[in-house]
Amino acid sequence: MTGPRERLVDEGVASLSDVELLVVLLGTGVVGTDVHTLARRLLEAVGDLNALLHASPSELAAVPGVGPGKAARVVASIELGRRALTRPLPKGRRLVSSRDVDAALRPRLAREEVEHFFAILLDAKHRPTGTVRLSTGSLVACPVDPATVFRVLVRQAAAAVVFVHNHPSGHPDPSPEDLALTHRLRDAGDLLGVEVLDHVIIGSEGYFSFLDAGLLRRDPHPSREKPCEAGLGTPESTRTARP
Repeated sequence: MTGPRERLVDEGVASLSDVELLVVLLGTGVVGTDVHTLARRLLEAVGDLNALLHASPSELAAVPGVGPGKAARVVASIELGRRALTRPLPKGRRLVSSRDVDAALRPRLAREEVEHFFAILLDAKHRPTGTVRLSTGSLVACPVDPATVFRVLVRQAAAAVVFVHNHPSGHPDPSPEDLALTHRLRDAGDLLGVEVLDHVIIGSEGYFSFLDAGLLRRDPHPSREKPCEAGLGTPESTRTARP
């Protein structure tokens, strides 16, 4: 009988079921349990593929027969998939749009179960120089202190910044607290000479850009060159749904 590994080679990876993909990753069973049974047991223990994406190595290792070695293999394969789906921010080029921000951080944030707050640091020509996680919170909130945020940005010599956080609920629409925080961050940036270009909220159902929605000043200095001509700040949609 042809096994999952042989079928993967002969028929393509799409021909395998979820359990068969786990069979390939696990490799072998344990005494008294064949690898197919172990794969089914693992999937049933976590619930479904979405839950598997967020399971920790210790949670997987606790499933009878899995152990730390097989758990590490599964978690590593999931992380490789996430990284492969990530579209890196354009190095050496100006940040083009909120869509680029979403593409870069969606694989990392869209299905997180708690809120995370990030800053994309940019140089004077609005080219990305790094991404920093500033805070991690709960299911419904993420504490952000503007003073702490800008200490980090000034220390990293950021000339401009795009803030990004996720909504575990899946809905990217901003809360009143999100709006108030964005204005506080923008005002602090104005005082310290770090331009806040945008604040993007990512959810599993889409993303929201404060700049695209007209909730941030586009060009407070009309005589200056615009931040990203035909780029960041060009209206796309207030709330962009995922396909």
